[in-house]
Amino acid sequence: MLNFTYDIPIKIYFGKDQHKKIAAHLKSYHNILLVYGQNSIKRTGLYSTITKELEKSNISYKELQGVQPNPRISSVRKGITLCKDHHIDFILAVGGGSTIDCSKAISAGFYWKEDPWTMFEHNNETHLKEALPLGCILTLSATGTEMNRNAVITNQETQEKKAIHVDCIRPQFSILDPTLTYTVSAHQTACGVVDTMSHIFEQYFSNTKEAYLQDRLAESLLTTTIHYGPIALQQPHNYEARANLMWASTLALNGLLTYGKETDWATHGIEHALSAITDVTHAVGLAILTPAWMRHVLTEETSEKFSEYGRNVWNITEKDKFKAAEQAIQHTQDYFTKTLHMPKTLSDINVKEDQLEKIADKAVSNRAIGRYKKLNKPDILEILKDAL
Repeated sequence: MLNFTYDIPIKIYFGKDQHKKIAAHLKSYHNILLVYGQNSIKRTGLYSTITKELEKSNISYKELQGVQPNPRISSVRKGITLCKDHHIDFILAVGGGSTIDCSKAISAGFYWKEDPWTMFEHNNETHLKEALPLGCILTLSATGTEMNRNAVITNQETQEKKAIHVDCIRPQFSILDPTLTYTVSAHQTACGVVDTMSHIFEQYFSNTKEAYLQDRLAESLLTTTIHYGPIALQQPHNYEARANLMWASTLALNGLLTYGKETDWATHGIEHALSAITDVTHAVGLAILTPAWMRHVLTEETSEKFSEYGRNVWNITEKDKFKAAEQAIQHTQDYFTKTLHMPKTLSDINVKEDQLEKIADKAVSNRAIGRYKKLNKPDILEILKDAL
C-alpha cells in the first residue's frame, strides 16, 4: 500500500429534509450566488423552499441558472462576473455534478487573474490556492463532486474537456437528501449508477496489489450500486434504494478508495474527449467505453484482477481465470445495456467512424494515458473501434 494523507474536511448533512435547514449553514454570509440548472428545481418546488429560507433569514442572493450537462466555460465566466458585480461571498450549488463543478470553477475563478479557462491548462493547479467558499444541495447521485476536490469543465470553442483537482474548491458542506432524487428520470438515474461504477473501476483496476482493504471497499460499493440501481428505476420513491445509491456515489469518489493506490482514469480520459466533441452525456459515453476498455486491457496478467472482480462482484464460479474475466466483462456490459438500458455502441449515439481519429487525438494530447495499462493513440483507436 502506498503512503497517503487522509484529509476530507467536508461536512455532510445526510437524510430527509436536511435542505430545509440551509439558512442555518449560511449565517456568516451576506450575499449568496445560487447556481442551478435548467429549471427542474423549480418544477419540484426545491427552488421555492430554498429561496424562502434565504429570504426568511434576510440572506441576499443572486442567481446563475441554466447550467448545462457537460458544464461550459461560458457559464463559469458569467458566474464570475455576477460574483464580482454583486460582492458575492458564498456560492450555493443546487443540482447534480454539472452544477456543482461549474460552481467550483466559479469559486476558483473569482480570484484567478486571467481568463478562467487558463486554470484548466498548463498544470495551473499548483497556483490555485484561493476560492470563494461554497456549499452544495445534491439532487442527483452520480459524480461524487459534492465531497471532493475535482471540477470538470467543457470549452465548446476548442472542443476540450479538462479538469482541475485542488483543495481550495472543496465544498464547506454538502446536503444529501435522498428524497430530492425521487423525481430524477429513469435515464438520469441509470446514468448516475454508471457514473458511480465507473469511478470505482478507475480506482479498483490498479497496479497496486497490496491494497486489500480498498479493494474490498470498492467491491462492496459496486455490489451495493448494482443491487439498488434497478430498484430505483422501478420504484423511484424507494428511500432505501435512493439513500444507498446517494451515499455510494459520494464514497466512490471522495478519496477513500484512492488512498494508498495507483489509479487509472484512462476510460474517463477517452470519454472526456468523446463528450467534448459530441456533447454526449458523460455516463452514456462511459457505459459504452468501459467494456471496450476492459476487453482491450485484458491479458493473461490482468485476468487475475478481472476474475477477482467477477467472482466477488458478479458471483462468477468459472475456475479458469481468463474465462471468468471475460464473463465479468460481459456481465458488466449486460448490466449497462439490459438492466440500465444504456446504449451499447458509439453508433447508437450517432458517432461516426470518421470522428474516431479526432477523439483519439484529443484523448492523448501527445502523451500516453492510463496506468493500469498505458494507452497510446493506436490503443485508443482500437478501443473506439471496438465500441463503434
